[in-house]
Amino acid sequence: MKVISTPAAIQRIAQEFRKQGLTIGLVPTMGWFHEGHLSLMRKAKEKTDRVITTLFVNPMQFGPSEDLDNYPHDLERDCKLAEDCGVDILFAPEKSSMYSDGFASAVHVEGLTDTLCGASRPGHFDGVTTVLAKLFNQTLPHIAIFGEKDFQQLAVIRRMVKDLDFPIEILGHPIVREASGLAMSSRNTYLKDNEMEAALSLSASISQAKEFAKEKKSAADIIVAVTKKITKHKECSIDYIEIVNGINLKSCAKIDSKSQILLAVKINNRIRLIDNSQLLEN
Repeated sequence: MKVISTPAAIQRIAQEFRKQGLTIGLVPTMGWFHEGHLSLMRKAKEKTDRVITTLFVNPMQFGPSEDLDNYPHDLERDCKLAEDCGVDILFAPEKSSMYSDGFASAVHVEGLTDTLCGASRPGHFDGVTTVLAKLFNQTLPHIAIFGEKDFQQLAVIRRMVKDLDFPIEILGHPIVREASGLAMSSRNTYLKDNEMEAALSLSASISQAKEFAKEKKSAADIIVAVTKKITKHKECSIDYIEIVNGINLKSCAKIDSKSQILLAVKINNRIRLIDNSQLLEN
């Protein structure tokens, strides 16, 4: 596995892969790999001839009071994990090479970015779409794979790719969970032992919501029940709990096959965790 640090170098490599008729699979990440990331890399290996994983903690998608400075990182550790998954290229650029002096451009997706995480994290999705537009142009992938834990992000990326005619197939990959049910996240490393029960209330409340959906309870009733289950933990403060149409992310009052529950919760106002699930199995 090669480790590349400049946009010009990765673009040359990607162009050479394409000249050879090789397909490229891209897995964009911010590092501190866990099984969720590694499952994306293995899927890319199955689907394409060459796998490029990017590792860049993107400052554009962090707000001023968020955890950019403390975001976990260990390049040597991540290189070993990526290589073990068969990744061909790890692209780990410096901030200065991604955002040069005077950088003044941004990609904005209307509508899908106004609610949920977009409402509580202003500018977040502009940071996501801008850096991905750059990474797509630098790595020239045929396929890009993203985890479904970031459900709204996946919808936004699909819209951007469609609207801007990127010749890339966007694949979503199911959430990978700990044995406890907790959705895997790099931020889980922040959790203290006495906060784990509160964190597990997210997946537990989703399981309850799915049972209530089978009983044909309304979206409003399900949200009330989920809120009660989570807030009984004093460590939890709710950012949002929403039931939406999984395609357009619009709120829905009646549960159907497209209904998706999405939630974001802060643990002791330090750690922001997200989770989601389709409410009714197809």
